[in-house]
Amino acid sequence: MKKREKVVSGHLKATQIDPRHFAAGQIKFYCILIPLAMFMVLPVIMTVNRAFMPLGELFAFPPHIFAKEPTLNNFKSLFAVSSTTGVPMSRYLLNSVLVTLLTVLLNLVITILGAYAFSKKRFRGKGLLFETNQLALMFVPTAVSISRYLVIVKLGLTDNWLVHVLPLAAMPVGLFLVKQFMDQIPNELIEAAVIDGANEWTVIMRIVVPVVKPALATSVVLTFQQVWMAVEASNNYITDDSMRTLAYFLSSLSTNNTVAAAGMAAAASVILFLPNLIIFICMQSQVTNTMSHSGIK
Repeated sequence: MKKREKVVSGHLKATQIDPRHFAAGQIKFYCILIPLAMFMVLPVIMTVNRAFMPLGELFAFPPHIFAKEPTLNNFKSLFAVSSTTGVPMSRYLLNSVLVTLLTVLLNLVITILGAYAFSKKRFRGKGLLFETNQLALMFVPTAVSISRYLVIVKLGLTDNWLVHVLPLAAMPVGLFLVKQFMDQIPNELIEAAVIDGANEWTVIMRIVVPVVKPALATSVVLTFQQVWMAVEASNNYITDDSMRTLAYFLSSLSTNNTVAAAGMAAAASVILFLPNLIIFICMQSQVTNTMSHSGIK
């Protein structure tokens, strides 16, 4: 293993890319990457700073990147409005946290079991079912909103907690990614484990899951982002405000008065954005590893 690392390190040094030390040959890469990174992070900086801008700066032209007179009034107004609606903001936040955690966990279980079945099992209709999953990647949520509404109404799931979870419990893109990673696991490795007395659950948890961990992390990130920002269930299937999520409440603030609610909308966008940023930072290495392996394959 050490010999392999030396070979790789030597190859990188030969191309003037030393991962452990700075070299003059790296300057040309930094000249490209640093401006590109600053350009990519600019929207994040503007989103955060707009939450602390007073109303006059929010509508200034040309727009400001940094707040000249930062204030917390936008957040104070946001919490003040939530206290007058009859349902506290903490209730919406609790609903979003519970729905997101439950959906992500259920999606993770379905993705692991479904990908394992498609990758390592043989059964009738396997190809057709996987092609159906591939076909589902072509449809945006808006294209199936009417049929989804009819199914949910027929099942009697309106004003039910399950209406937040079930429509997002399975993601075709996550199943596809994890299945492609599982295809790289040799069948002989699983057969050897079975011969040694391991059951299906042991094979999945001890052999399969550790290998496909990067793809699972990517699936978790994608699922979290979609569930955390989802407003469809609260908007179309829920009439009880105490069962609605934080994303719905924050997205409805600027509906009636766009100018007056601009500050609250800016604060709300930061509250919705930060959890996505945190979970991506925590799993960034796994997501990058997923893209790297997919490109190599």
